[in-house]
Amino acid sequence: MSLCLCLCSAGSGGLSAPTNVRLTSYNMDLVLRWDPPEGTTDVLTYTAAYRSSATGYKNVCTNTSALECDFTSSLSTVYGSYTGRVRAHRGAENSSWVESNLMIMDKQTFIGPPSVTLHVTGTSLEVSIKDPVFKYSELREVYTLATYNITYWKSSPKEEVKTVSGMMQDRVVLSDLEPMSEYCVQVQIIANLETGPSNYSVVCEHTGDVDAAPWVAAVVAFVVMAAVVALVVTLVVYWTRISKFLCPEVVLPPHFKESLLPANPSIYPVSLPSEHCDQVSIIADHRTEEKEEEEEGGCSTQPDTSQDGG
Repeated sequence: MSLCLCLCSAGSGGLSAPTNVRLTSYNMDLVLRWDPPEGTTDVLTYTAAYRSSATGYKNVCTNTSALECDFTSSLSTVYGSYTGRVRAHRGAENSSWVESNLMIMDKQTFIGPPSVTLHVTGTSLEVSIKDPVFKYSELREVYTLATYNITYWKSSPKEEVKTVSGMMQDRVVLSDLEPMSEYCVQVQIIANLETGPSNYSVVCEHTGDVDAAPWVAAVVAFVVMAAVVALVVTLVVYWTRISKFLCPEVVLPPHFKESLLPANPSIYPVSLPSEHCDQVSIIADHRTEEKEEEEEGGCSTQPDTSQDGG
C-alpha cells in the first residue's frame, strides 16, 4: 500500500499528526486506515473524510477512537478516483490533516478468493465456483468479462500441474482422472489486467471408483423399489382402517334408535319367534272350526222325517 502523501507535521498546539495513512479497497469497499502519532501515549480521537474526483471532502467519522474509517456506505459509485484524509484531536488541540494515497476502486481493489466446491462423479470432479461477495455492487456488474483460472494436480505423488484458463462458466468438469486418488484444485479470478488475479482457493477431494457411476443408478433403483414395496405392504396391512376412513359406516343417532323401539319391550319384544305367532293364530282357528263342525254335525244326524212318512 502507498503511504500518506503528506509529511506528518505538528498542528496547532503541537499535536503530531497520524502516521502511515493509507486508503485501501478489498472486494470493492473503501476504508481509510492510519497509525497514532509517533511518541504519543495520550488518548486521542480522530476525524476522517474522503473526496472523489468530482466532489470535495466529506467527513464520515468524527471524534472516533478507532484507527480506521469505512467510507463504503457513503459512496455513490465505485468508479472514479478517491482520496482520504485524517487528523487527530486531544481535547481542544487538533493536528494537521494528513492525506492518503489516491485509490481507483475498479482498477485497484483487491479481490478475495472465490468459494469452490468439488462434487465427485466416478473418476470426474465437478468444480462449482461462487464469486466473492462485494461490499458495494457485484463482481459481474463491475467486471463483466471476468474469467476463472483453474489449476489442478494429483496430490500424492504430485504430478504435472494442469491448467484450464479463461473459463467464464461457474461449473467445470475435470474428467479422465485416476480412480481412488486425491486431486487438488486451485481457482483464481482474473477481473482485468489492471487489478491482477484474485487470491486463490485450494480444495482437495478423492475421486471415486471406475464403476461408481453404475452403482449410483443401482442404488437409486433399489431405493425406488423399496419405497413401492413398503407402500403396497402398508395398504394391505391397514386396508381395513383405510377403507373405514374413506367409506365411513353410517351410525344412527341414539334418539333415532329409541324412536324405532316399542314402548314396552317386555310385552312386545323386538324379535318375536315365528312359532309363537303361528300358535296364536292356530288356537283362534281351532275354536272356530270346532263350532263349525258341531253345527254341521247336528244338521247331518237329524232324521229325515219326510222319507220315513212315505
